[in-house]
Amino acid sequence: MAQVEATTERVIAADAETVFDALADYKEVRGKVLPGQFSEYEVREGGDGEGTLVHWKLQATSKRVRDCLLEVTEPSDGRLVEKDRNSSMVTTWTVTPAGEGRSKAVVSTVWNGAGGIGGFFEKTFAPKGLGRIYDELLQNLATEVEK
Repeated sequence: MAQVEATTERVIAADAETVFDALADYKEVRGKVLPGQFSEYEVREGGDGEGTLVHWKLQATSKRVRDCLLEVTEPSDGRLVEKDRNSSMVTTWTVTPAGEGRSKAVVSTVWNGAGGIGGFFEKTFAPKGLGRIYDELLQNLATEVEK
């Protein structure tokens, strides 16, 4: 199995603290900014950053649906980590200042991919597909915090 990684970033016209707080707000904001590929969104514990347990289904393709149960941690300033209890998938959100009233949000997801020919196709195409999903999420986030 090879490790697969998808990374997407966006500069948002809001300060880093505002963007990070919005990302970490699983009770109000996160559910609103998820694109249509996410379903069955439910906060099971917490709801504000560290200690949150959140569930959703992610339909990456017409045939591939991941049932995700994510534990949220904040290991250091400006980072939010979502570790899936149901798979090897780990998503790290990093928000840093990018000039006056602006920030850069980076989302990076890694997981252990399949082996063989299926793994080749997963490593080749999954990062692009997931990148498009996260690009839409970051656009929705920008729209939410730039109000």
